[in-house]
Amino acid sequence: MYLIIIPEYMDGFFGSIGSFFLEIVQTVVIVLSIFLVVYLLLVQPHQVNGLSMFPTYNNGDYLLTDKISYRFGSPQRGDVVVFHAPEAAQCPEGTGCDFIKRVVGVPGETVEVRDNAIWINGEKLPESYIPPENYTRPGAFTDGRSVTLGPDEYFVSGDNRPHSSDSRSWGPITIDEIVGKAFFRYWPVTTMQVIKHATYPKPF
Repeated sequence: MYLIIIPEYMDGFFGSIGSFFLEIVQTVVIVLSIFLVVYLLLVQPHQVNGLSMFPTYNNGDYLLTDKISYRFGSPQRGDVVVFHAPEAAQCPEGTGCDFIKRVVGVPGETVEVRDNAIWINGEKLPESYIPPENYTRPGAFTDGRSVTLGPDEYFVSGDNRPHSSDSRSWGPITIDEIVGKAFFRYWPVTTMQVIKHATYPKPF
């Protein structure tokens, strides 16, 4: 049995290589830790799948969802929110299905869908983001009835009313189902922008 003697300059060389790879590993660990904190607590990327929010958002758009704002405040009318699909929406099991819709009714309000519009507390909601050719019909949940929202319930609807499965069909969602607010579209690059909150005239 014998040992190979490594010259001192070679020992320093391997030590430098080891330090270099150790720094890389430490950097990767730090970056992954920051990514996990951001992903789990602050923002989450989502891809729009379908045309229920067209023309506001198109199929294939990539958005960032703000997951922290609603820890300090409540969703407001006009917010575009991402939420876990309710059971009544019959999303395929195991798909981790999230929906993206616009908040049109907030807790305590009475919502009706009639005469090609959504009515809040008896007042017709003006919605400039709805193309005039898109007829707003009631769904199974709102056909012939008004809905009074509970203290943690929100009425949501897609901007592309004829092609949206939303609260008109399966009722309001609760605050616990909301993942966050869509706040930034980053793809396609040509439509990259901060997502603006829709505004309404009084009394809304």
